[in-house]
Amino acid sequence: MKKLLLSLLLFFSLACSLTSTPTPSATIPPAETTAPPQVPPTETATATPSGNRLFPPPTVPRQPPTPGRAGSPCGNGICEGPENAQNCPADCARTPGPSPTGRGERYTVTNPTSGASLAVYVNLPAAAAEWPVPALVLVPGGSGGSSSFRRPNAEFDAFAQAGYAVVVFDPDGRGQSTGAEDYNGFIQQDGLAEVIRFAANLPGVDPARIGLVTYSYGITMGAGALARHPDLPVAFLIDWEGPADRNDTGGCDSSGTGHLQDVASCTDEAFWAQREASTFIAQIRVPYQRIQSEIDHVQPDNVHAILLVNHAVNGGVPWVRLNDYPPNQTYDPNAPPAMFPEQMDRQLTQTVIRYAKELFGR
Repeated sequence: MKKLLLSLLLFFSLACSLTSTPTPSATIPPAETTAPPQVPPTETATATPSGNRLFPPPTVPRQPPTPGRAGSPCGNGICEGPENAQNCPADCARTPGPSPTGRGERYTVTNPTSGASLAVYVNLPAAAAEWPVPALVLVPGGSGGSSSFRRPNAEFDAFAQAGYAVVVFDPDGRGQSTGAEDYNGFIQQDGLAEVIRFAANLPGVDPARIGLVTYSYGITMGAGALARHPDLPVAFLIDWEGPADRNDTGGCDSSGTGHLQDVASCTDEAFWAQREASTFIAQIRVPYQRIQSEIDHVQPDNVHAILLVNHAVNGGVPWVRLNDYPPNQTYDPNAPPAMFPEQMDRQLTQTVIRYAKELFGR
């Protein structure tokens, strides 16, 4: 019996040792980690509304480094930084394409006083491709702009055909220019001064031969610009029938005419201090040619012509002439000389060309 028990104990002991033998240890590789999609460092991933997919936003091409000296990227075709139409016309001044009339080129000049962008139109004669040509800068009358000059066969074409570079513009607040109407005060005078400087830097223009031609109330802008900016490269001033003072433009005399009579009172000295040509004409220092017909285009008489000529002569303007009379003469407003016959107005363009040729030759 004892032997039987011992045998059974031995059997169970062996069985237990066989079932409890450990298996060889296995090295389990670490679980794989899925890296999130890599996004280029210059982009930012954006989740779409429909799910968690990631997409880079549209990229903006970077501009190549700008050539030229530091702070002056002129020539790269982009108007930026300190550039403007004056110091970098290659990038900033020219508006792509021709002028709306299909003739000449359109540019933009910034009025430094108002910040307004002034539309400027330039018509160069064919000769400008070979040598520098003289230029005429035209100033519109009343509250007008460049459009009257750019009509077919008007001054924009006629002066260019006569061999002159022609520069016309829309003052602040008029035509295609920005800014506010200034009624030919200091702001618009400063804009004209900048247009003249721009004209002097145009390729094909002789900066020593720039003439200023004003029409009607444009004399206030022209004389004001020349008086307040004596450094302007202007060779002469031609004035067609410009009004002299508030009596002519503000309805302040017995005739009661003038397009500014609803703008300012006759006693508004601050307003008129900027807007009477008689104030400025004595201060200009370039030759002054006055054109006056016997019947003024607006005024009931032509006393204003005598007033401006007398102011210019008495103020020391170097050369002053009324029509074709001898220069540097004053006149009695109560006994004025005969003016051009009225039909001369139909020849105004030819008259301006004749005077410009003479004055450029002085």
